[in-house]
Amino acid sequence: MASAARPLPPWLTVTTDPAPAVVDGRACRTRAAFFEEVARALRLPPYFGRNWDALTDALRDVGPVRLVVGHAEELLDAEPPGQFATLLAVLDDAAAAGLTVTLHTGPAHESVLRGRVSEALP
Repeated sequence: MASAARPLPPWLTVTTDPAPAVVDGRACRTRAAFFEEVARALRLPPYFGRNWDALTDALRDVGPVRLVVGHAEELLDAEPPGQFATLLAVLDDAAAAGLTVTLHTGPAHESVLRGRVSEALP
């Protein structure tokens, strides 16, 4: 006879949800680097086109996914601001297919990141 499961401590979660795709913003300062990092994190096929249209298609194809970007304050910061806006538009489009995104940063960078996001959103 199986015994009742002990409650888990509050810091521990056991889940059957798919693990999030984790991208390191420090490795994604340019578009080319971002496409490489997201291809790795999402395990995209070698024929992934490494451009915004290809990413849009890939995110629709992978279905629901949780994307976590660590050090998000550096995400595309070597590109013109319009590229960050394009990324957010692509991610917004993919939300219809179940994409959720977490941009994670440290307290010292939070206001700058929030400002970048606010300026880039339509």
